[in-house]
Amino acid sequence: MNKRIEYIIVKYFDNEISEAEANELIVWIENGNRAIFNEHIMLNFSIEQLKLANDNKENSSWAKIEALIDHKESTKVIPMYRRKLFRYVAVIIVLIASGYFLTQIIKPTTNNSNQKGAKNNSVQIGTEKATLTLEDGSSVTLKKGKGYNTKTVQSNGEKLVYTDQKEKKVEEVVYNILTIPRGGQFFVELADDTKVWLNSESQLKYPVAFIEGKTRKVELLYGEAYFEVSPSTMHEGAKFKVINQAQEIEVLGTKFNIKAYKEESNIYTTLIEGKVKVKTAAAKQLLKPNQQSKVQIENNKLSVQEVDVSGEIAWVHGDFIFKHKKLKDIVTVLGRWYNVDFEIQNKSLENVKFNGDFGRSQNLEDILILIKNTNYINQYEINEKKIILK
Repeated sequence: MNKRIEYIIVKYFDNEISEAEANELIVWIENGNRAIFNEHIMLNFSIEQLKLANDNKENSSWAKIEALIDHKESTKVIPMYRRKLFRYVAVIIVLIASGYFLTQIIKPTTNNSNQKGAKNNSVQIGTEKATLTLEDGSSVTLKKGKGYNTKTVQSNGEKLVYTDQKEKKVEEVVYNILTIPRGGQFFVELADDTKVWLNSESQLKYPVAFIEGKTRKVELLYGEAYFEVSPSTMHEGAKFKVINQAQEIEVLGTKFNIKAYKEESNIYTTLIEGKVKVKTAAAKQLLKPNQQSKVQIENNKLSVQEVDVSGEIAWVHGDFIFKHKKLKDIVTVLGRWYNVDFEIQNKSLENVKFNGDFGRSQNLEDILILIKNTNYINQYEINEKKIILK
Protein backbone atom coordinates (compact mmCIF):
# COMPACT_ATOMS: atom_id res chain seq x y z
CA MET A 1 0.00 0.00 0.00
CA ASN A 2 1.57 3.32 -1.06
CA LYS A 3 1.97 6.30 1.25
CA ARG A 4 -0.61 8.36 -0.62
CA ILE A 5 -3.33 5.74 -0.02
CA GLU A 6 -2.32 5.36 3.63
CA TYR A 7 -2.58 9.14 4.01
CA ILE A 8 -6.08 9.18 2.52
CA ILE A 9 -7.24 6.33 4.78
CA VAL A 10 -6.07 8.18 7.88
CA LYS A 11 -7.93 11.29 6.67
CA TYR A 12 -11.06 9.18 6.26
CA PHE A 13 -10.89 8.00 9.87
CA ASP A 14 -10.32 11.59 10.99
CA ASN A 15 -13.43 12.62 9.01
CA GLU A 16 -11.36 15.04 6.92
CA ILE A 17 -11.41 13.24 3.59
CA SER A 18 -12.51 15.25 0.57
CA GLU A 19 -14.74 13.96 -2.21
CA ALA A 20 -11.78 13.93 -4.61
CA GLU A 21 -9.67 11.91 -2.16
CA ALA A 22 -12.54 9.50 -1.50
CA ASN A 23 -13.01 8.92 -5.22
CA GLU A 24 -9.26 8.37 -5.57
CA LEU A 25 -9.39 5.72 -2.87
CA ILE A 26 -12.45 4.05 -4.42
CA VAL A 27 -10.72 3.83 -7.80
CA TRP A 28 -7.66 2.29 -6.13
CA ILE A 29 -9.82 -0.27 -4.30
CA GLU A 30 -11.78 -1.23 -7.40
CA ASN A 31 -8.59 -1.56 -9.43
CA GLY A 32 -7.87 -5.00 -7.97
CA ASN A 33 -6.94 -3.84 -4.46
CA ARG A 34 -10.02 -4.73 -2.43
CA ALA A 35 -8.37 -7.69 -0.66
CA ILE A 36 -5.27 -5.62 0.11
CA PHE A 37 -7.45 -2.85 1.51
CA ASN A 38 -9.47 -5.25 3.66
CA GLU A 39 -6.34 -6.88 5.07
CA HIS A 40 -4.17 -3.78 5.56
CA ILE A 41 -6.76 -1.17 6.48
CA MET A 42 -5.64 -1.00 10.10
CA LEU A 43 -1.87 -1.14 9.61
CA ASN A 44 -1.77 2.62 10.16
CA PHE A 45 -2.44 1.94 13.83
CA SER A 46 0.24 0.24 15.92
CA ILE A 47 -0.48 -2.27 18.67
CA GLU A 48 0.52 0.38 21.22
CA GLN A 49 -1.93 2.88 19.71
CA LEU A 50 -4.70 0.32 19.77
CA LYS A 51 -4.05 -0.59 23.39
CA LEU A 52 -4.04 3.07 24.33
CA ALA A 53 -7.22 3.60 22.37
CA ASN A 54 -8.89 0.78 24.26
CA ASP A 55 -8.20 2.69 27.50
CA ASN A 56 -9.16 6.08 26.09
CA LYS A 57 -11.75 5.42 23.40
CA GLU A 58 -13.46 8.81 23.42
CA ASN A 59 -10.45 10.66 21.97
CA SER A 60 -8.97 8.15 19.55
CA SER A 61 -9.06 7.08 15.93
CA TRP A 62 -9.95 3.63 17.22
CA ALA A 63 -13.17 5.09 18.65
CA LYS A 64 -13.99 6.35 15.17
CA ILE A 65 -13.42 2.89 13.75
CA GLU A 66 -15.77 1.44 16.36
CA ALA A 67 -18.33 4.12 15.55
CA LEU A 68 -18.15 3.20 11.88
CA ILE A 69 -18.54 -0.48 12.52
CA ASP A 70 -21.31 0.04 15.08
CA HIS A 71 -23.14 2.30 12.57
CA LYS A 72 -23.55 5.04 15.13
CA GLU A 73 -23.66 7.39 12.13
CA SER A 74 -26.33 5.34 10.36
CA THR A 75 -29.05 7.91 10.98
CA LYS A 76 -27.09 10.69 9.28
CA VAL A 77 -27.34 11.53 5.60
CA ILE A 78 -24.07 10.32 4.09
CA PRO A 79 -22.96 11.60 0.66
CA MET A 80 -22.95 8.94 -2.05
CA TYR A 81 -19.16 8.84 -2.37
CA ARG A 82 -18.90 8.37 1.42
CA ARG A 83 -21.47 5.57 1.34
CA LYS A 84 -19.55 3.70 -1.33
CA LEU A 85 -16.28 4.07 0.55
CA PHE A 86 -18.02 3.10 3.79
CA ARG A 87 -18.95 -0.23 2.18
CA TYR A 88 -15.25 -1.11 1.96
CA VAL A 89 -14.29 0.21 5.38
CA ALA A 90 -17.17 -1.51 7.13
CA VAL A 91 -16.17 -5.00 6.04
CA ILE A 92 -13.72 -4.97 8.96
CA ILE A 93 -14.92 -7.38 11.63
CA VAL A 94 -14.19 -6.58 15.27
CA LEU A 95 -14.60 -9.42 17.72
CA ILE A 96 -16.66 -8.77 20.85
CA ALA A 97 -15.55 -10.68 23.95
CA SER A 98 -16.14 -10.29 27.70
CA GLY A 99 -18.07 -7.07 27.13
CA TYR A 100 -15.33 -5.02 25.44
CA PHE A 101 -13.71 -4.61 22.05
CA LEU A 102 -10.54 -6.61 21.58
CA THR A 103 -7.70 -4.49 20.22
CA GLN A 104 -6.92 -6.91 17.45
CA ILE A 105 -5.56 -6.03 14.01
CA ILE A 106 -7.06 -7.94 11.08
CA LYS A 107 -3.90 -9.40 9.63
CA PRO A 108 -3.12 -10.48 6.07
CA THR A 109 -3.04 -14.20 5.44
CA THR A 110 0.60 -15.12 5.05
CA ASN A 111 0.18 -18.81 4.39
CA ASN A 112 -2.70 -20.19 2.37
CA SER A 113 -1.30 -23.68 2.02
CA ASN A 114 -3.81 -25.02 4.54
CA GLN A 115 -6.72 -23.06 3.09
CA LYS A 116 -8.73 -25.57 1.11
CA GLY A 117 -11.06 -24.11 -1.47
CA ALA A 118 -9.47 -20.68 -1.14
CA LYS A 119 -10.05 -19.94 -4.83
CA ASN A 120 -13.27 -21.91 -5.19
CA ASN A 121 -15.81 -19.71 -6.96
CA SER A 122 -18.62 -22.27 -7.09
CA VAL A 123 -20.69 -20.40 -4.49
CA GLN A 124 -23.03 -18.04 -6.30
CA ILE A 125 -24.22 -14.69 -4.94
CA GLY A 126 -27.99 -14.52 -4.41
CA THR A 127 -30.13 -12.81 -7.02
CA GLU A 128 -33.73 -12.06 -8.00
CA LYS A 129 -35.61 -15.32 -8.52
CA ALA A 130 -38.92 -16.78 -7.45
CA THR A 131 -41.73 -19.17 -8.32
CA LEU A 132 -45.21 -17.71 -8.84
CA THR A 133 -48.06 -20.14 -8.15
CA LEU A 134 -51.28 -19.08 -9.84
CA GLU A 135 -54.87 -19.56 -8.66
CA ASP A 136 -55.28 -22.68 -10.82
CA GLY A 137 -52.23 -24.35 -9.24
CA SER A 138 -49.90 -23.85 -12.20
CA SER A 139 -46.53 -22.22 -11.61
CA VAL A 140 -44.26 -19.75 -13.37
CA THR A 141 -40.50 -19.43 -12.86
CA LEU A 142 -39.37 -15.84 -12.44
CA LYS A 143 -35.76 -14.81 -12.89
CA LYS A 144 -33.61 -12.10 -14.42
CA GLY A 145 -34.00 -11.88 -18.17
CA LYS A 146 -37.31 -13.75 -18.25
CA GLY A 147 -40.46 -11.65 -18.46
CA TYR A 148 -44.02 -12.64 -17.62
CA ASN A 149 -47.09 -10.55 -18.47
CA THR A 150 -50.86 -11.04 -18.19
CA LYS A 151 -53.87 -8.75 -17.82
CA THR A 152 -53.43 -8.65 -14.04
CA VAL A 153 -49.65 -8.75 -13.52
CA GLN A 154 -46.42 -7.76 -15.22
CA SER A 155 -42.89 -8.95 -14.48
CA ASN A 156 -39.49 -8.20 -15.97
CA GLY A 157 -38.01 -11.18 -14.12
CA GLU A 158 -36.83 -9.02 -11.21
CA LYS A 159 -40.16 -7.86 -9.74
CA LEU A 160 -43.92 -8.38 -9.97
CA VAL A 161 -46.39 -5.53 -10.33
CA TYR A 162 -50.14 -6.22 -10.08
CA THR A 163 -52.69 -4.09 -11.89
CA ASP A 164 -54.81 -1.68 -9.87
CA GLN A 165 -58.38 -2.93 -10.40
CA LYS A 166 -60.33 -0.22 -8.56
CA GLU A 167 -62.36 0.56 -11.66
CA LYS A 168 -63.30 -3.10 -12.01
CA LYS A 169 -65.62 -4.44 -9.32
CA VAL A 170 -64.00 -7.43 -7.59
CA GLU A 171 -66.54 -9.85 -6.14
CA GLU A 172 -64.35 -12.88 -5.36
CA VAL A 173 -60.82 -12.97 -3.99
CA VAL A 174 -58.37 -15.25 -5.77
CA TYR A 175 -54.84 -15.83 -4.53
CA ASN A 176 -51.33 -16.13 -5.88
CA ILE A 177 -48.37 -17.50 -3.94
CA LEU A 178 -44.84 -16.19 -4.39
CA THR A 179 -42.06 -18.51 -3.22
CA ILE A 180 -38.46 -17.32 -2.88
CA PRO A 181 -35.81 -20.08 -2.75
CA ARG A 182 -32.52 -20.04 -0.87
CA GLY A 183 -30.17 -17.77 -2.76
CA GLY A 184 -33.01 -15.56 -3.96
CA GLN A 185 -34.96 -12.38 -3.25
CA PHE A 186 -37.90 -10.68 -4.95
CA PHE A 187 -40.10 -7.58 -4.93
CA VAL A 188 -43.86 -7.53 -5.46
CA GLU A 189 -46.24 -4.59 -5.70
CA LEU A 190 -49.75 -5.70 -4.82
CA ALA A 191 -52.92 -4.50 -6.51
CA ASP A 192 -53.54 -1.95 -3.71
CA ASP A 193 -50.06 -0.41 -4.25
CA THR A 194 -48.62 -2.10 -1.14
CA LYS A 195 -44.94 -2.88 -1.70
CA VAL A 196 -43.37 -6.08 -0.37
CA TRP A 197 -39.72 -7.15 -0.41
CA LEU A 198 -39.20 -10.88 0.17
CA ASN A 199 -35.95 -12.32 1.48
CA SER A 200 -34.42 -15.72 0.74
CA GLU A 201 -36.40 -18.83 1.69
CA SER A 202 -39.74 -17.04 2.06
CA GLN A 203 -43.32 -17.54 0.86
CA LEU A 204 -46.18 -15.01 0.60
CA LYS A 205 -49.84 -15.68 -0.21
CA TYR A 206 -51.87 -12.68 -1.37
CA PRO A 207 -54.95 -11.68 -3.41
CA VAL A 208 -54.56 -10.87 -7.09
CA ALA A 209 -57.06 -8.06 -6.41
CA PHE A 210 -58.71 -6.73 -3.25
CA ILE A 211 -62.41 -6.12 -2.63
CA GLU A 212 -62.64 -2.37 -2.11
CA GLY A 213 -63.64 -1.36 1.42
CA LYS A 214 -62.99 -4.79 2.97
CA THR A 215 -59.99 -5.76 5.06
CA ARG A 216 -56.97 -6.53 2.90
CA LYS A 217 -55.33 -9.76 4.05
CA VAL A 218 -52.07 -11.40 3.05
CA GLU A 219 -50.29 -14.36 4.63
CA LEU A 220 -46.57 -14.69 5.20
CA LEU A 221 -46.43 -18.47 5.22
CA TYR A 222 -42.77 -18.44 6.26
CA GLY A 223 -39.58 -16.43 5.87
CA GLU A 224 -38.91 -12.70 5.99
CA ALA A 225 -40.73 -9.79 4.36
CA TYR A 226 -40.55 -6.02 4.51
CA PHE A 227 -43.84 -4.16 3.90
CA GLU A 228 -44.66 -0.63 2.86
CA VAL A 229 -48.43 -0.67 3.15
CA SER A 230 -50.74 1.52 1.12
CA PRO A 231 -52.74 3.65 3.61
CA SER A 232 -56.29 2.69 4.51
CA THR A 233 -57.41 6.21 3.55
CA MET A 234 -56.73 5.24 -0.07
CA HIS A 235 -59.02 2.19 0.19
CA GLU A 236 -62.26 3.35 1.80
CA GLY A 237 -60.79 2.85 5.27
CA ALA A 238 -59.95 -0.82 4.68
CA LYS A 239 -57.39 -2.13 7.15
CA PHE A 240 -54.42 -4.24 6.10
CA LYS A 241 -53.55 -7.47 7.93
CA VAL A 242 -50.59 -9.81 7.71
CA ILE A 243 -51.27 -13.31 8.99
CA ASN A 244 -48.52 -15.74 9.85
CA GLN A 245 -47.86 -18.56 12.25
CA ALA A 246 -48.88 -17.68 15.83
CA GLN A 247 -49.64 -14.00 15.17
CA GLU A 248 -51.65 -11.43 13.25
CA ILE A 249 -50.49 -7.94 12.35
CA GLU A 250 -53.12 -5.22 11.97
CA VAL A 251 -51.90 -2.25 9.95
CA LEU A 252 -53.20 1.25 9.28
CA GLY A 253 -50.49 2.31 6.83
CA THR A 254 -46.88 1.77 7.71
CA LYS A 255 -43.42 0.28 7.11
CA PHE A 256 -42.43 -2.84 9.00
CA ASN A 257 -40.47 -6.07 8.79
CA ILE A 258 -41.54 -9.59 9.77
CA LYS A 259 -39.10 -12.46 10.25
CA ALA A 260 -40.77 -15.86 10.66
CA TYR A 261 -38.52 -18.61 9.36
CA LYS A 262 -39.70 -22.20 9.59
CA GLU A 263 -36.77 -23.50 11.60
CA GLU A 264 -36.82 -20.66 14.15
CA SER A 265 -38.79 -20.68 17.40
CA ASN A 266 -39.58 -16.95 17.47
CA ILE A 267 -41.34 -14.46 15.18
CA TYR A 268 -39.92 -10.94 15.07
CA THR A 269 -41.91 -7.90 13.90
CA THR A 270 -39.98 -4.61 13.62
CA LEU A 271 -41.81 -1.32 13.12
CA ILE A 272 -40.00 1.31 11.05
CA GLU A 273 -42.76 3.88 10.58
CA GLY A 274 -46.45 4.22 11.44
CA LYS A 275 -48.46 1.93 13.66
CA VAL A 276 -49.17 -1.81 13.91
CA LYS A 277 -50.95 -4.03 16.41
CA VAL A 278 -49.49 -7.47 17.08
CA LYS A 279 -51.99 -10.12 18.19
CA THR A 280 -51.44 -13.66 19.43
CA ALA A 281 -53.80 -16.17 21.01
CA ALA A 282 -52.69 -14.90 24.41
CA ALA A 283 -51.83 -11.21 24.04
CA LYS A 284 -51.82 -8.10 21.88
CA GLN A 285 -49.48 -5.14 21.73
CA LEU A 286 -49.36 -1.84 19.85
CA LEU A 287 -45.88 -1.16 18.46
CA LYS A 288 -44.22 2.24 18.14
CA PRO A 289 -41.50 3.04 15.59
CA ASN A 290 -38.11 1.50 16.46
CA GLN A 291 -39.77 -1.24 18.51
CA GLN A 292 -39.62 -4.96 17.84
CA SER A 293 -42.00 -7.62 19.11
CA LYS A 294 -40.93 -11.19 19.72
CA VAL A 295 -43.52 -13.95 19.77
CA GLN A 296 -42.46 -17.34 21.13
CA ILE A 297 -44.31 -19.82 18.95
CA GLU A 298 -44.38 -22.56 21.59
CA ASN A 299 -46.35 -20.58 24.18
CA ASN A 300 -47.54 -17.42 22.32
CA LYS A 301 -45.58 -15.25 24.78
CA LEU A 302 -45.20 -11.72 23.40
CA SER A 303 -42.49 -9.24 24.41
CA VAL A 304 -41.35 -5.86 23.03
CA GLN A 305 -37.96 -4.14 22.94
CA GLU A 306 -36.29 -1.11 21.35
CA VAL A 307 -34.00 -1.99 18.43
CA ASP A 308 -31.74 -0.39 15.84
CA VAL A 309 -34.03 -0.76 12.84
CA SER A 310 -31.23 -0.12 10.33
CA GLY A 311 -29.77 -3.52 11.11
CA GLU A 312 -33.13 -5.26 10.91
CA ILE A 313 -33.94 -4.04 7.40
CA ALA A 314 -30.38 -3.85 6.01
CA TRP A 315 -31.16 -6.77 3.69
CA VAL A 316 -33.76 -4.65 1.85
CA HIS A 317 -31.02 -2.16 0.95
CA GLY A 318 -28.55 -4.85 -0.15
CA ASP A 319 -26.57 -5.15 3.08
CA PHE A 320 -25.80 -7.47 5.95
CA ILE A 321 -25.39 -5.71 9.29
CA PHE A 322 -24.43 -7.89 12.25
CA LYS A 323 -24.25 -6.32 15.70
CA HIS A 324 -23.17 -8.52 18.58
CA LYS A 325 -24.42 -11.52 16.59
CA LYS A 326 -23.40 -15.07 17.39
CA LEU A 327 -21.38 -16.84 14.73
CA LYS A 328 -24.02 -19.55 14.40
CA ASP A 329 -26.67 -16.89 13.65
CA ILE A 330 -24.43 -15.12 11.14
CA VAL A 331 -23.77 -18.27 9.14
CA THR A 332 -27.50 -19.05 9.12
CA VAL A 333 -28.17 -15.72 7.39
CA LEU A 334 -25.25 -16.18 5.00
CA GLY A 335 -26.37 -19.72 4.22
CA ARG A 336 -29.80 -18.56 3.06
CA TRP A 337 -28.43 -15.87 0.76
CA TYR A 338 -25.60 -17.88 -0.78
CA ASN A 339 -27.59 -21.15 -0.77
CA VAL A 340 -24.97 -23.09 1.18
CA ASP A 341 -24.87 -25.08 4.42
CA PHE A 342 -22.36 -24.27 7.17
CA GLU A 343 -20.70 -26.57 9.66
CA ILE A 344 -18.80 -25.10 12.62
CA GLN A 345 -16.53 -27.93 13.73
CA ASN A 346 -15.45 -26.25 16.97
CA LYS A 347 -18.80 -25.93 18.76
CA SER A 348 -17.36 -23.50 21.31
CA LEU A 349 -17.17 -20.90 18.53
CA GLU A 350 -20.89 -20.98 17.78
CA ASN A 351 -21.71 -18.40 20.45
CA VAL A 352 -18.76 -16.06 19.84
CA LYS A 353 -20.20 -12.63 18.93
CA PHE A 354 -19.10 -10.46 16.02
CA ASN A 355 -19.85 -7.06 14.53
CA GLY A 356 -19.78 -6.83 10.76
CA ASP A 357 -21.18 -4.88 7.83
CA PHE A 358 -21.12 -6.39 4.34
CA GLY A 359 -22.74 -5.91 0.97
CA ARG A 360 -24.95 -8.75 -0.23
CA SER A 361 -23.22 -8.40 -3.61
CA GLN A 362 -19.89 -9.48 -2.11
CA ASN A 363 -18.45 -12.88 -2.82
CA LEU A 364 -18.92 -15.21 0.13
CA GLU A 365 -15.21 -15.90 0.22
CA ASP A 366 -14.43 -12.24 0.89
CA ILE A 367 -16.50 -12.54 4.07
CA LEU A 368 -14.99 -15.90 5.02
CA ILE A 369 -11.47 -14.45 4.74
CA LEU A 370 -12.36 -11.61 7.09
CA ILE A 371 -13.88 -13.99 9.63
CA LYS A 372 -10.79 -16.19 9.42
CA ASN A 373 -8.50 -13.19 9.91
CA THR A 374 -9.89 -12.67 13.42
CA ASN A 375 -7.75 -15.73 14.23
CA TYR A 376 -10.66 -17.52 15.90
CA ILE A 377 -11.20 -19.65 12.82
CA ASN A 378 -8.08 -21.55 11.75
CA GLN A 379 -9.31 -22.29 8.26
CA TYR A 380 -12.40 -22.82 6.17
CA GLU A 381 -13.18 -25.35 3.48
CA ILE A 382 -15.56 -24.88 0.55
CA ASN A 383 -16.94 -28.21 -0.61
CA GLU A 384 -19.50 -27.40 -3.31
CA LYS A 385 -22.55 -26.23 -1.30
CA LYS A 386 -21.06 -26.92 2.14
CA ILE A 387 -18.79 -24.56 4.08
CA ILE A 388 -16.76 -26.02 6.96
CA LEU A 389 -15.30 -23.63 9.54
CA LYS A 390 -12.42 -25.20 11.47
